[in-house]
Amino acid sequence: MRIERVVDADTYEVATAGGRARVRLLGVDAPEANQPFGRQATALVGALLQGQHVWLQVRGRDLYGRHLAAVRLRPAAFSPFGTMALDSLLVVRGWAWAYEPSRTIARRLAEQLQAQRAGRGLWQCGPAGPIEPRVWRSMDAETKRRNRGGCPRM
Repeated sequence: MRIERVVDADTYEVATAGGRARVRLLGVDAPEANQPFGRQATALVGALLQGQHVWLQVRGRDLYGRHLAAVRLRPAAFSPFGTMALDSLLVVRGWAWAYEPSRTIARRLAEQLQAQRAGRGLWQCGPAGPIEPRVWRSMDAETKRRNRGGCPRM
């Protein structure tokens, strides 16, 4: 499949035989486009994925009709490396939280802790700085406005 458009860091539109389909990346929760770090995370993923061919393993649909999928980046021609899991890449670079609501401990949590200790991406102001997207979505407009600043080093 080919990525046609990056909606935000964990939602994409892919080209299909029937047109386009919206895909939600499993294993992570990335900042919403309108919250602190959202634009940066979306831009990073956009630069990485736009027009790229990826492998998808669809595992159902969410409440919004998006396909829930594991996404793997295809290696460059003649690369000695195999595919790379996109959820791992986002967590390691610090642009998403490890997120698996069906598990007590997300599989990528060790990678998230590593990114936090290194101060990468949204963790550059420390682990207490960023607001999880599930919390952000529940905030009213005034609370979001007060918390829109993000990290002063951004």
